[in-house]
Amino acid sequence: MIDLEIKQKIDCTGCYACFNICPKNCIEMENDYEGFWYPKVDSNECIKCEQCIRVCPILNKTIVENEPMAYACYNKDENIRINSSSGGIFTLVAEEIINRGGVVFGVGFDEDFNVAHSYVESYGELDRFRGSKYVQSKIGDTFKQAKDFLDQGREVLFTGTPCQIAGLKSYIGKDYNNLFCMDNICHGVPSPKVWRKYVDFRERKSGSKVQRISFRLKDEGWKRFSVSFLFENNTEYRDNLRNDFYMRAFLKDVCLRPSCYACEFKTLNRESDITMADFWGIQRILPEMDDDKGTSLIFVNSPKGQAMIEKVKDKMIYKLVDIHQAVSFNSAAIKSVKLNPNRENFFEELDELDFDKLVKKYCADKLSIRVKRKIITIGIFILKKTGTLNLVKSILRKN
Repeated sequence: MIDLEIKQKIDCTGCYACFNICPKNCIEMENDYEGFWYPKVDSNECIKCEQCIRVCPILNKTIVENEPMAYACYNKDENIRINSSSGGIFTLVAEEIINRGGVVFGVGFDEDFNVAHSYVESYGELDRFRGSKYVQSKIGDTFKQAKDFLDQGREVLFTGTPCQIAGLKSYIGKDYNNLFCMDNICHGVPSPKVWRKYVDFRERKSGSKVQRISFRLKDEGWKRFSVSFLFENNTEYRDNLRNDFYMRAFLKDVCLRPSCYACEFKTLNRESDITMADFWGIQRILPEMDDDKGTSLIFVNSPKGQAMIEKVKDKMIYKLVDIHQAVSFNSAAIKSVKLNPNRENFFEELDELDFDKLVKKYCADKLSIRVKRKIITIGIFILKKTGTLNLVKSILRKN
């Protein structure tokens, strides 16, 4: 049984492959106290077929050997680009799939602003998937749904994190010419429980229910994007990524899933057909493609991925780049984040402290030792120059 095979929480990504494969539907994905999902098997119903074990992408790692190519690119449609996290390339691929009569699976908010996977079949519905959601999404039974569409002969675009794409591929178990997968360069996935606490915190502060959320408004530019909550009382909360409490916790790596600190899918050799990311460092590599409206970095990982780029290239500005140079500014492609030493205490007090106090306590920016020494050196220099150093020493000795 899969829950007996997972010896440590670091060994489970919560991809839901085992949940989807179980022929007896006896696996539930249960939340732990941090809010992350892990499989729990009903031993009374289990027939010990071990399909859940064989489908796990961690226990059965797929070795991918390819030679990905990298592009800097962005959508020529300025409206789509501005309303996308980076360059609006997802929309081009999704529209092409829908144009062929296909189905697009992606990540959106449900009616309570929890983050979950679902599918759409029309252009007008794509907006719900556009833009980043910095929360682990609930896959649910979307792997089953995707396979049903594939078996019907329809084209399917499935987007998700690298571990989710690995789970989908393992669940499906064979190559489908009509399956197209896009993953992203993933920093790590925060806890859905932490996200829920933050939404509740914002609603209490506004005195109203939220009606729209955006993680990546570009009102201050692409590089300094803002988080926005629009409430039913027509008020809005908006602040940039450096000040927003949730983004500070996310970027301090204090609320990520345990597996994210030792991610098995940090590699240039991916199972997806195309990998998407923000092209951080574009101003250094291709400054002519940086207008602070959003530029995408994409890896083309397969012949299907290259064929897709050929289909949509007339709708985007693009340029081939050296993948290793691009990754030097996007290390999340190949390196896991470091475990924040405050993580355990952060979760222990998640239910006790108001969200703002929690983040201020465990996510404060601390001066480096080098900076502290420099400040002390400058202070001593000023005291010497003003002739007050001996006076300060005298006062300190008396106290």
